[in-house]
Amino acid sequence: MPPIVPDFSTSVKLKYVKLGYQYLVNHIITLTLIPLIIAIFLQVLRMGPDEILNLWRSLHFDLLQILCSSFFIIFVATVYFMSKPRTIYLVDYACFKPPVTCRVPFSTFMEHSRLILTNNPKSVEFQMRILERSGLGEETCLPPAIHYIPPKPTMEAARGEAELVIFSSMDALFQKTGMKPKDIDILIVNCSLFSPTPSLSAMVINKYKLRSNIKSFNLSGMGCSAGLISIDLARDLLQVHPNSNAVVVSTEIITPNYYQGNERAMLLPNCLFRMGGAAILLSNRRSERHRAKYRLVHVVRTHKGADDKAYRCVFEEQDKEGKVGISLSKDLMAIAGEALKSNITTIGPLVLPASEQLLFLLTLIGRKIVNPKWKPYIPDFKQAFEHFCIHAGGRAVIDELQKNLQLSAEHVEASRMTLHRWGNTSSSSLWYELAYIEAKGRMKKGDRIWQIAFGSGFKCNSAVWKCNKTIKTPLDGPWADCIHRYPVHIPDVVKL
Repeated sequence: MPPIVPDFSTSVKLKYVKLGYQYLVNHIITLTLIPLIIAIFLQVLRMGPDEILNLWRSLHFDLLQILCSSFFIIFVATVYFMSKPRTIYLVDYACFKPPVTCRVPFSTFMEHSRLILTNNPKSVEFQMRILERSGLGEETCLPPAIHYIPPKPTMEAARGEAELVIFSSMDALFQKTGMKPKDIDILIVNCSLFSPTPSLSAMVINKYKLRSNIKSFNLSGMGCSAGLISIDLARDLLQVHPNSNAVVVSTEIITPNYYQGNERAMLLPNCLFRMGGAAILLSNRRSERHRAKYRLVHVVRTHKGADDKAYRCVFEEQDKEGKVGISLSKDLMAIAGEALKSNITTIGPLVLPASEQLLFLLTLIGRKIVNPKWKPYIPDFKQAFEHFCIHAGGRAVIDELQKNLQLSAEHVEASRMTLHRWGNTSSSSLWYELAYIEAKGRMKKGDRIWQIAFGSGFKCNSAVWKCNKTIKTPLDGPWADCIHRYPVHIPDVVKL
């Protein structure tokens, strides 16, 4: 039946009313000052030369007043510039591209599962169902040790994977930026599940013979959002160390963490996690301002670890047979939603235009005073950002954020295509997504980017960047040989 009342929410006229409201509120100061300035200018034009001269003579200034005023202005300007945070630039970054020999098509993955889990066909069937609905494509990669039947997760193989991923990313970064190893002042490496001794950061220092006074950090156990935690740490260090370069390496080493048991909650990561890594060069040097791609605006971190359910929703433990794996709770999406809610409550006032903040405030007051059943107003974050990089943790994560933030298919395209081409690469997925946007030629000067990541603990972290210059479509990078094929249609279920 045709609707009795027209759908005013899709009305073209209502759209222009909303655009007019947003423009009015966001530029209220400018719109107020312009008529005032025009009125003053017209009044001055009406005055004769004698009146203007008399007005000037009536303003008495002596030398002491001028000196005191000048000193005060210089003092305030000095305090302001000394207390102002240093600008942090993202000069460039490089993503790891696995060799073709590491590719794991669906047929290969399922054949290995059947051979490894011979005595438990139900676990094989469960993995097949997950893979069919995962949103992954046929070109994702696993490290060489996982290709054996059964897998050989030795310490030597894990170190080999770490060296391949990290050194390849670092070499690509050196080539893109022209930076030499001795130019690195701060090094931060994050990898959640593989924490050898000496650390991965020490491995990088040994490989590239970095300076003895380098400030190095190794972050482990912090989940898929560790990449933004590393960015936050680098920002804090660059605030207190002038004229410095910081390199952040984000990766996840899969070799020692491939689960070979029968617990379904622990089999799920096998289907989603794949090889990946990225190296990022940050700097506070003013000389890097002109060639830097982005400028860091905000980092907001939310931690829900005080809640027991949130703490245990992503948990490394042993199953009944003593096999170690990562258990994912059924409450994961609900907990992620709560963490996201807390995060956007904090970041909203920092990035949203005044029009959206005013609507949110009025709705909140209305719910408290008028009618508690009013639907809460969800701010339109599309007014604050041109690009969204949502951690490619899985199809359900991307779907949930698209729904909650009311994003279009294009806004989440980078996340979906990254999941399809590379799988869940943990903390490095955000950089594959950013590389996708660049490869599509969509990044323009002044564009704002919102990176959102979730991680064990449970954490939700955000980073806001602003593009320094229009970025030309790169001829290298992880997407160079396949960007022409994307975006691709990803069906709800891929029958295997």
